[in-house]
Amino acid sequence: MAKKGDRIQVIMECTEHKTSGMPGTSRYITKKNRKNTPERIELKKYNPILKKVTVHKEIK
Repeated sequence: MAKKGDRIQVIMECTEHKTSGMPGTSRYITKKNRKNTPERIELKKYNPILKKVTVHKEIK
């Protein structure tokens, strides 16, 4: 049986939006398995403020 506590909640933030200087932020909350992916993850997600798909990186 698998141990509990391997999956953690992480916050993803848009990298393009931070550098653009526009107000607001685009953030998503997801879960990852700490055992399989110990490094920070990057996913392509939709940014509603910029109205396009951008790269979001894990911040927590």
